Amino acid sequence: MPQHPTHALALALALLIALNARAEGLGPAEAGLAKPVLAPDPQAEAESESHDAGQIVLTVSAGDTLAGLLASAGIAPADIAAATAALRPHLPPRALRPGQELALETDAADATRLMSLQLHLDPLRRLRLARSATGTFHGAIETLPAVRHLVRADGEIRASLYADLRAAGLPSAAILSLIRGLSHTVDLQRDLRAGDRFTVLFERFRSPDGALLKEGSALFLDLALADRRLRIWRHTRADGTTDWFDERGQSLRRALLRTPLDGARITSGFGMRTHPILGFDRHHRGVDFAAPAGTPVFAAGDGTVTFAGWRGDYGRTVMIRHAGGFDTLYAHLSAITVRPGARVRQGQVIGRVGSTGLATGPHLHFEVHRNRVAIDPRAIRRLPGQRLEGTELARFHAHRARTEAQLAALAEQLELAAAD
Repeated sequence: MPQHPTHALALALALLIALNARAEGLGPAEAGLAKPVLAPDPQAEAESESHDAGQIVLTVSAGDTLAGLLASAGIAPADIAAATAALRPHLPPRALRPGQELALETDAADATRLMSLQLHLDPLRRLRLARSATGTFHGAIETLPAVRHLVRADGEIRASLYADLRAAGLPSAAILSLIRGLSHTVDLQRDLRAGDRFTVLFERFRSPDGALLKEGSALFLDLALADRRLRIWRHTRADGTTDWFDERGQSLRRALLRTPLDGARITSGFGMRTHPILGFDRHHRGVDFAAPAGTPVFAAGDGTVTFAGWRGDYGRTVMIRHAGGFDTLYAHLSAITVRPGARVRQGQVIGRVGSTGLATGPHLHFEVHRNRVAIDPRAIRRLPGQRLEGTELARFHAHRARTEAQLAALAEQLELAAAD
């Protein structure tokens, strides 16, 4: 049947517009034409579904291993073996922690084929594994971008030093570091009074967009007591060790701790006493501290372990040689966590309270020897810690001046990105 002239004209005009659009690289909609409706492509939908299925996130539970998690995700055994081998230098087999998330990417065409993996080790480090074009795996730890911020906190003692520093915004780890440093110089039970004031400088780490990644360390404390003012700085020596120092460069850490465990009470002092088991008087060469079995016992000072094992009536015993002719002894332990010859730092756990040997119950017997002669451990309060000298002292004074300048730039409770 012949077409109507109007219809023929409209058809010719549509063809002309389409030809012009193709010449100019335009699509149908841009050319003023309705976009054609296409039927669904089953192959394209299958590819899209396969790509979505390639992204897998696994949450670590207690006891999980990397190999076990990969197996639960359906990864091929050969890929599991190759991936765990590539990550072994960076991630020991049982280093995973509950709550961590393991992000996997598998091949879009084969879900058993692992293509990449990533795991956040901590807020500032990420472990990545990638498959190369040759099929081998390469693992590496990436340091995430972070900006160090300085925070100033001012406050007043109202309840306890810990509670008031926490209320001022300090993280728990920073508070404990401060308390451990102060405990050598300040009696936290008797010297602190309501109304005493403090100023603290501490650090935070944030992402470039400002999100909090990690709480940092306390760097400075100004503590105004009723009878004195104490200003201390956290300083790292050239050898990498870190301590708290006063304004003269004197370490707050005493050469030896008088009490090498927390929360203990003295049950027997130094000197003559009637032995509770043997029943006759003899010289007690140390101090006994009552504490529950299993309480951690700390090294009283830096030194070298000279004995760790069973020692007659002392039971399980550790002995440490310190600088200046000092030795310490820790007896009746239930467990020993160091070996002879090991170097230990003050405050390091060396064992746990017990009742081994000749003991009536769980307690720590602690001795201090100076030039091989037993002395009263309570006398070591008069032994000062290390004082910085020479180049190290100059480094400390430069650090102190920089910290004071940073503190002056901060108003109360203000946080700024650190310049260094």
